Amino acid sequence: MAAAELEFCECSMEDVDPKNCPVLIVGELGKLLKLQWTQVRGKLHPRVDEETWKTALSNLRPNPTDSCPLWLDKATVAALPAKLSRHNTPSSAHFLTLLVHSCLPGRGHQYIVVVCEQTTVFPSTCAIARAFPLFNRKLSLSDCCDKQKVTVEFILCEPNDGPLSKSMLMCLTNVAESIRMAARIVDTPCSEMNTDDFLQEIKEVGSELGVGLTVIQGEELKERGFGGIYGVGKAASNPPALAVLSYKPEGATQTIAWVGKGIVYDTGGLSIKGKTIMPGMKRDCAGAAAVLGAFRSAVKQGFKENLHAVFCLAENSVGPKATRPDDIHRLYSGKTVEINNTDAEGRLVLADGAVYAVKDLKADIILDIATLTGAQGIVTGKYHAGLLTNNENWERACVKAGRNSGDLVHPLVYTPELHFSEFSSAMADMKNFVSDRNNAQSSCAGLFIGAHIGFDWTGVWIHVDMAFPAHVGERATGYGVALLLALFGRATDDHMLHLVSPLGSNREQKLNDDELKEKAPKRRRLV
Repeated sequence: MAAAELEFCECSMEDVDPKNCPVLIVGELGKLLKLQWTQVRGKLHPRVDEETWKTALSNLRPNPTDSCPLWLDKATVAALPAKLSRHNTPSSAHFLTLLVHSCLPGRGHQYIVVVCEQTTVFPSTCAIARAFPLFNRKLSLSDCCDKQKVTVEFILCEPNDGPLSKSMLMCLTNVAESIRMAARIVDTPCSEMNTDDFLQEIKEVGSELGVGLTVIQGEELKERGFGGIYGVGKAASNPPALAVLSYKPEGATQTIAWVGKGIVYDTGGLSIKGKTIMPGMKRDCAGAAAVLGAFRSAVKQGFKENLHAVFCLAENSVGPKATRPDDIHRLYSGKTVEINNTDAEGRLVLADGAVYAVKDLKADIILDIATLTGAQGIVTGKYHAGLLTNNENWERACVKAGRNSGDLVHPLVYTPELHFSEFSSAMADMKNFVSDRNNAQSSCAGLFIGAHIGFDWTGVWIHVDMAFPAHVGERATGYGVALLLALFGRATDDHMLHLVSPLGSNREQKLNDDELKEKAPKRRRLV
């Protein structure tokens, strides 16, 4: 089945018959009620008149959402929640994705008209992009039909009702493409997305952007001391790899590294997963996919600082060369790790990647992102990723960026002095899995990575565990792309990303920059 083409623009007044081009008009009920009939007439006439429009609005009772058909299944108006709790995104992004899924027929040329403020255009775009996945291997008669095209238009409301510039619309297009690309990579099975295939995806993005690529692969990993990545991936047919895309613009004053876990398939290794748990483990590369998508959009939107995308690629397979429980690996940090659970492999590859960012890339700020623990869903649920960081002010910035972007995050407890003893080993510097699963397991998994960087490291380290937000049902969400772009939006030249950045200049959105500088080394200009 052909993937949908997405187009983003401001709302036009041209007449479009819903008989030929189905339309969904969606927004908060209060904003929908303020619309003039002339603003939507072009998308509804001649099938829907003004009286029918007003009657439909009067019948909407969102709890939390509601929709009303205006003409068959070709024209629909839908209301988003009027009230949201403080830990949700003001954009109602998750509800918007669901409404797009349920209210459009899914064929031909379709229109989505979003009624919102300018500050929620970005997360609304991301939410819509998630509703149109790219990967599909179904045989369908629709292959013979016209390709699906979706035109997304925005009607902006006060107080942020200024026009969307061409550059802002281009930003929305780039971000939507990157989210869908990330989701496509995660949806693709390992038979088509092994480590070599993922490397090809990275190379294509590097070629598109014209940036440098470094690859350390196979036996070279072992020779250079990357015991974590090599140990996890050495049993697979396709060799493990550490890949780095590096963007170094003139005038940069700081270095940022995004590190992504790219386990293209996770059997659990010799600590093998059960038959009901293993299906879906193609998604264990979602962190690396998010980094690739975010890096692509960040560079396209004029990132002003040194930015490195670090990909820790491996397949956690079973075979004669597989790591055994009781084996001891020396990681890139020089520290030794006694393996007591081969299914706790993500922290091993991320530790190597994060230390490479410190030692070789000289990063000031490191953010690692991964589908790291099943416990994440217990701690923060299906919608909020778990967040662990050594900097309280960046913790608040991440939470704000999550709300602004729709990629929600919530803090995990950061107390290494209480929790790191879970990894105590009589034989090595540490084990790779906790002795007590009931003691902040997701926090401990993140602390394992932090221990290799060093708890006394003076830079900013951020860890995002997005095991459950990475997918909804059987489909990947492209989670993480929007979060990274929003969090570091002030390091770009793009006005749209400035709007959603917690470090923005707007007083109601910004974090106290003086507080952010208080604990940060002088070199870090972003904070």
